[in-house]
Amino acid sequence: MAGTGAVTGAGGAPADPLPPGSWLGVLGGGQLGRMFSMAAQSLGYRVCVLDPSAQSPAGRVADRHLQDDYLDESALAVMGELCGAVTTEFENVPAAALARLARQCRVTPSADAVAVAQDRIAEKQFLERCGVPVAPYRAVRQVADLNDLAQAGAAGDAAGLFPGILKLVRLGYDGKGQERVATPAEAIAAYERFAAAGGERVACVLERRLDLALEISVIVARGDDDGSVTFPVGENVHRDGILATTTVPAGIDDALAARARQAAVTIAGQLAYVGVLCVEFFVLGDGSLVANEMAPRPHNSGHWSADAAVTSQFEQQVRVMAGLPLGATSQLRPCVMLNILGDAWFPGGHRRPQEPDWAAVLGHPGAKLHLYGKTEPRPGRKMGHVTVLADTSVEAHRQAVAIASLLGRPAA
Repeated sequence: MAGTGAVTGAGGAPADPLPPGSWLGVLGGGQLGRMFSMAAQSLGYRVCVLDPSAQSPAGRVADRHLQDDYLDESALAVMGELCGAVTTEFENVPAAALARLARQCRVTPSADAVAVAQDRIAEKQFLERCGVPVAPYRAVRQVADLNDLAQAGAAGDAAGLFPGILKLVRLGYDGKGQERVATPAEAIAAYERFAAAGGERVACVLERRLDLALEISVIVARGDDDGSVTFPVGENVHRDGILATTTVPAGIDDALAARARQAAVTIAGQLAYVGVLCVEFFVLGDGSLVANEMAPRPHNSGHWSADAAVTSQFEQQVRVMAGLPLGATSQLRPCVMLNILGDAWFPGGHRRPQEPDWAAVLGHPGAKLHLYGKTEPRPGRKMGHVTVLADTSVEAHRQAVAIASLLGRPAA
């Protein structure tokens, strides 16, 4: 029984909503956990973070920080006893930790749902079962799985998988753990590099690179009662594998947006998902949708909702955990979300970090600045974001381009 005295019903759902003052737990201490903590505290809840780092952004704002490993039995016991509900801020938290906590308290999303998103092969197989198309792919668990492609490539047919991308099945994010490959020989060489770095045989997935018109994402929140809401579709631009900007609303027609939102709802329902889920899609030149991947948590592409939606993705996460009704997702103003990377502290290739000119950033009337409290800027590290709001998408984009220039980023 949780320390809050919460009583849970079937499926772990609270028989009554958890009252303000109750404890909510989060596994992971990054910026997503930090923004979750702030949203929970604004609704009157106390937050306990489990993260091994003493300098974790979430741990520094939470009401309690358990500085232990995610599988530390004593820490999990404390969190399970203290908290009425627990969530995760990143998909690579050990599913075993979630399963362990579920013996004591409510856990959203479930360990089973998170486990699907932790494995690219299982994820693609699941999406196919949902009737949602994915890029052509092949599971690669050993180099022999690529040898037949090499033989087929010599005959001019390599199963339609090239040019492709070889991705680690686990632990890849922000462009890490993946390589572009043009031929079977390049795929074999990339796999061997992954295997050498991993110290053992690794699992990968080889998927065909598609001719994309654009990339979009849908954030869906789903409660225990099977009710769900989706946020307006975001249009994403990545650079070097890292999300650079999200524009909302996306530059697509209403019919395509509706298809994407319905696909995300279907995926969440088939996964029996409870919580906030992001589904990323590719839009092809012919207007068809292909699912790329899903994240079982709030997502970088949904950060705009904290400033430009009736209910943020983080407040939705709190509402689901506490057994409260889902909030409205209506967009208040057009916006562009611009990621701030550690590169902004090293203008012109400077070796010593220099604080960016935040006054100049905030001199733009639509700018809402969010810094994550990370003490060490590094190139490629997400340090914060700016959400630019305006009366029109054109004006929001104009301001975002100017702010990106101030931060030494390519035009948004």
